[in-house]
This record gives sequence, C-alpha cells and structure tokens, in this order.
Amino acid sequence: MKQLNTRSLEYLNAIARYGSLRKAASRLNVDPSTVSRLLTQLEDRIGMPIWDRTGGGQRLTEAGSELVAYYRKMEAGEAAVLSRINDLASLRRGEVKIIVGEGFITDLISSSLESFLSTYPGIRLTVDIAGAQDAVQWLAEGHFDFAVTYASVANPKLHCLLETSHPLDLIAPPKHPLAQKEGPISFNEIVDSPLALIDTSTGMGRLVSLVAETNHVRLEPRLRTNSVTVLKSFVASGVGIAFMPQLTVSQEVADGSIVARPVDHPLMRDASARVLCVEGQELTLPAQALLRHLQENAQFLTAVN
Repeated sequence: MKQLNTRSLEYLNAIARYGSLRKAASRLNVDPSTVSRLLTQLEDRIGMPIWDRTGGGQRLTEAGSELVAYYRKMEAGEAAVLSRINDLASLRRGEVKIIVGEGFITDLISSSLESFLSTYPGIRLTVDIAGAQDAVQWLAEGHFDFAVTYASVANPKLHCLLETSHPLDLIAPPKHPLAQKEGPISFNEIVDSPLALIDTSTGMGRLVSLVAETNHVRLEPRLRTNSVTVLKSFVASGVGIAFMPQLTVSQEVADGSIVARPVDHPLMRDASARVLCVEGQELTLPAQALLRHLQENAQFLTAVN
C-alpha cells in the first residue's frame, strides 16, 4: 500500500468523532470542501470507500473504521514516544534535594551517590543531614523532594514511599559482658553499664526514651550527643554501650571493634527506615530516578531479616 496521508487520516478521525463532515470541518477550523477533497484522495489511494456520504449519519465503512483505528494507534504511539523522549531530556538536567539521618550517610556515599552522579551528570544533588524530627518538619514545609528517616513519627502531611525493617540494637565493645551474652538483651540489663545516648530529636534517641518510659527505667547516660560518629567512638573506644541499628555500625562490626546485639523489646525490634515525601505531591523525574537508584543500591533500603 502506498503511504497514507496523515492529514487525511486526521480528517477521517474527526468525522468518526463528531458524526459529520461539516461538524468535523468546524472543529478542525478548515473548509468542508478541503476535508471532502482529501478524503476522496484517500479513497482513491486505497481503492475503497471509507465513509458513507448518504444519509444523515455519514457513517464510516469497514475500511474507514480500520483506518481510524490505525490512526489512533499511531497517535497514541507518537505520544508515548514523545513522553519517553521528554523523560530522557528531563533527566539530563535538574536538581534533587534530600534530607537524611546521619546514620545513613556512610552507606549513601559509599554505595549509592557516586554511581548516581556518574549515571546522571547533569543532575545537581543536595544532601542535608538532620535528625528524624527536623527532617520530617523541613520536608513537610516543602524544602526537600524526599527524606530518609529512622524511627520517625507519623505526620499527616507526609506519605511513606518505602519502609524497611532495621531494628534498634544494643552496640557494645567486644569485651563488654552484654556483648558476650547469647540471645536478645533485656532493656533493664543496660542500666548498670556506662551509656551514651543520642539526642531525642533523632529517631534513635526518641525510641530509646520511649522504651525507657514504658519500662519505667531511668537512664543516666555518661554521654549525650547529637552525633552518630561520637556515639560510635564512645563504644569503639571501650568506654561503654549505646543503641544503634546494625547497618549504621556495619563496618565496625566487620572489623571487630563493636558488637551488635538485639534488644528484647517490640518497639526496638520493629524499628524501621522510611522514605517520606509530601502527601499528594508527585516526585520530580530526577527525584524518582534517585529513589529507584537507592532502592537498587543502598543497603538501608533493604530490610534486615
């Protein structure tokens, strides 16, 4: 078959949609004689009538219906291709702003961000560090595309895109008595050990405070800090114990400077990392690309068994 005239198919589709040549011409803002002429040329090209000129309905013939179906598929295919091309163009440039807990940053930098920035060199990335409380507030205020939080409080303005299990464990020096103990540690067993606590503005700190309250335990830490790094150093140096998800100290556990032990309490056992965005607000294409990349590469978005 010879190549079909796209304009003729457009006119035929308009007749199918609006029910008559004159209505179609009016909608297309063209002269009815122009529509009629091009449709006649289309019939000459395929050698068959494509619409019934008799009667008020001006219905399409079977051949005409086939042509309209072909035209609509062609239009849909073109729209899909243009959409994908636009997506590709959007990922050549853009900006993503995320806010994460300090405990995630080592995993984020080592396994995720470097390869993302190499894959999408035109995308600018901003990564801020904050505790769960501040991260939730600043995300809700619209300052970031999404947040990666630990043990954060639910917020009606935010939507959870992804949640993965990361229990809050006891971390201790290898020679500490609790490090030698088999099985989960009772929360009440920690009261006699030198303890470091992180600020309650973080998910870890809030959770420990909540568990202490439910267990009617008064904690008197030797050290208070808002830094995950300081907390790890306190334990690795042998001074005392603290609480942290195992992923946050995975390197220290691997090299033997810290031991992680599960705590026998449902709130700590059920703790999780959550990726949050503003409720009802769709992520930009660059932000979607980053989130997919993190899901494929970052350990903190893989649940601990």
